[in-house]
Amino acid sequence: MAQHPPLRFNPSFETIPEDEGETQRGLTEAMLGIQRKTHTDTGYAHRAVHAKAHGYLRARFEVLAGLPPALAQGLFASPASYDAILRFSTTPGDVLHDGVSTPRGAALKILGVNGPRLPGSEDETTHNYVLGNSPSFQIGTAKGFLRQLKLLAATTGRAEPVKQVISAVTRTAEAALEMVGGKSATLTTLAGQAKTHLLGDSFFSQAALLHGDYFAKVALSPVSSELIALSESSIDTSGHPDAIRESVREHFRTCSAVWELRVQLATDIEAMPVEDAAAMWSEDESPYVPIARITAVPQDTWSDGMREWVEDRMAFNPWTGLAAHRPLGSIMRARRPAYAAAREYRSRGNGAEIHEPTKLPQA
Repeated sequence: MAQHPPLRFNPSFETIPEDEGETQRGLTEAMLGIQRKTHTDTGYAHRAVHAKAHGYLRARFEVLAGLPPALAQGLFASPASYDAILRFSTTPGDVLHDGVSTPRGAALKILGVNGPRLPGSEDETTHNYVLGNSPSFQIGTAKGFLRQLKLLAATTGRAEPVKQVISAVTRTAEAALEMVGGKSATLTTLAGQAKTHLLGDSFFSQAALLHGDYFAKVALSPVSSELIALSESSIDTSGHPDAIRESVREHFRTCSAVWELRVQLATDIEAMPVEDAAAMWSEDESPYVPIARITAVPQDTWSDGMREWVEDRMAFNPWTGLAAHRPLGSIMRARRPAYAAAREYRSRGNGAEIHEPTKLPQA
């Protein structure tokens, strides 16, 4: 398929429904409901989503040299190197046995970034990405996501053995679909994530972001041979409630890791809409291309110090960052008030101030 030049962003590409405020309030309340439930059950104010962490990394983020003009935008305008933090997680608001195989996430925070800021983060110097291990959302709009989140909220804190049974059934169904060339986003959301090594996964913004004058999706993809080899490596969760965490920690005892941050520039607003986060953007039409490299050396990914710092005193929010990479679409817009409310709840509930870091802690 012939590739077209990237499409410059036009504000008309975003369309805001009249009832968006009501939808956003519903999403915020649903997320707070999840937090209240898990807080009551555990005595700790967890994140409303991505509650269970599987490791934390100190890393180096390097913007690549020689990028063409359409890629050399915002944070990527010129070669530079930054400290960064990675947090790996699974998506529910419950902290579940890893035998309940749910979708996974990676949150990336880049430190010491300069430039015009997004509203509400003017005094900060970090840029955040919140990523999931599928190229698009299962639900395209905030209104649809609210319906799904209400169902998830209703099951938060319910009997874990039931969720393990659901997980096993949906994994089997997902595997059957993949054998005939299909994939069910709905099944993967419910619990159909394969029991493979998290470090072999790629992670995606799923929804669109500005990329300077253009708009795009981004991906964090493994490139070092050790990580690529893990993409088909299975993990045994039987008798290991924290098997994912253990496998991540074991890798970084002796091994390094290298990822690329890649960008997929939009070329056609009809085929690559910003208001439908479930739309799959064709990689034949616009492939993901590397714009930065992330390197992590061997380290302890589950130290007490990093866990306390990241879990109690840090938030990852796509609305904390540079204006050149503003989140786009209804789901991204809904994240702004919901994430702010969830952060405030965690801070009050745990009696810990949450702030944006200016430097990495000592190892």
